Amino acid sequence: MSFDYDLFVIGGGSGGVRAARVAAQEGAKVALAEEDRYGGTCVIRGCVPKKLMVFASEYSAMVEDARAYGWDIKPGAFDWDAFKGKLHGELDRLEGIYRNILKNNGVESFDSRAKLADAHTVELADGTRKTAKHILIATGGWPAVPEFPGSELAITSNEMFHLDKLPETLLIVGGGYIASEFAGIMNGLGVKTTQFYRGAQILRGFDDEARGLISEEMCQAGIDVHLGTNVLEMRKEGDKIWVKSTNGQERLFDKVMYATGRTPNAGNLGLEEIGVERGRKGEIIVDEYSQTSVPSVYAIGDVTDRVALTPVAIREAMAFVETVFKGNPTSPDHELIPTAIFTQPEMGTIGLSEEEASEREPIEVYATSFKPMQQAFAGRAQRVLMKLIVSKANRKVLGCHIVAPGAGEMIQLAGIAVKMGATKEDFDRTVAVHPTMSEELVTLKTPVRST
Repeated sequence: MSFDYDLFVIGGGSGGVRAARVAAQEGAKVALAEEDRYGGTCVIRGCVPKKLMVFASEYSAMVEDARAYGWDIKPGAFDWDAFKGKLHGELDRLEGIYRNILKNNGVESFDSRAKLADAHTVELADGTRKTAKHILIATGGWPAVPEFPGSELAITSNEMFHLDKLPETLLIVGGGYIASEFAGIMNGLGVKTTQFYRGAQILRGFDDEARGLISEEMCQAGIDVHLGTNVLEMRKEGDKIWVKSTNGQERLFDKVMYATGRTPNAGNLGLEEIGVERGRKGEIIVDEYSQTSVPSVYAIGDVTDRVALTPVAIREAMAFVETVFKGNPTSPDHELIPTAIFTQPEMGTIGLSEEEASEREPIEVYATSFKPMQQAFAGRAQRVLMKLIVSKANRKVLGCHIVAPGAGEMIQLAGIAVKMGATKEDFDRTVAVHPTMSEELVTLKTPVRST
């Protein structure tokens, strides 16, 4: 058969753009359709603007610390309008880069919604149809709000970057990394922030000791955290939102943000009509090579609900191109992925938690918690945690967990060692860089627990 393109990508986020660019560099004729802004969740409504907001929110504490170090700095008010204008200017710049990447590599772009008409045909919003030998779906995920009385009053993380003004009071519902990150951000920007989570502790799935410390530090920083608590109903009262919760309280907030989960953005793509299998969460089911139940159709990134991280989507994109356009069947590696959670305090983690590891095999736990020099000198009570989970059988480091300023930067480097299979003795024979927080990772001599 003759096709219009060798590859048609639906979705202009990090994964889709990477696949389109690299396939085009291999000589393939490629097109891409995106109905919203190029850059996807990470660049436009996720990682990048969130991290810039984290930076902005940390300056209030930095000013206080600077005064403790002898600087004559007066605390001032945060100018949301000035920050938001510069933030969106930066996002516009990054979107332009994504568009130029496609253009400069000969990828034809369509600013349009697209869906599948058959196994080799994509239909655009205006009814135009394009054919392709291979179709790649990279449409990402989307925040979901559960239905309950008044749920339509809630906003999500998508809207947090577009607020006309900062609220005086904010309720965040959820206990995952998005909810917990925004709790720290808004608290740091001077918003009176409350967080509800229905579970026993925030950041479910991460190491218990690490998430317990984060929760405690968030409370100490002034975030009103309520565990075992959920919203029953909401309604509008003047300019406020009245919230009734499962803990028996009734309170008023300026805004309520929900971060209780994301769903694969796979609806209304024509998948069911052509036989593409989907899971119970709506995710696109793929094999180890990102191929769906329809051989010509592939999917990568959050829409597959494997590991919802931008760098993983990019790795999946590269593996897809290796498999389909280079004749080198490659399965993306989803093992031992280092991750940063930009809560305040920040967390970096790779590998197994203490709880997961102890269920699998006998382990030793090496850990220390202390006040970091910079913050301690300024009079802050903030504590950090350094923790290694070690196999008794082969001495490999099974997990590394860091709660500290700059934990994301530290875990990227520690992650290399863990990914390589470093043992506790490899860490021990590495000379400490002094004085640093991270030197504790190589000076932990005695296990604090063993199982």
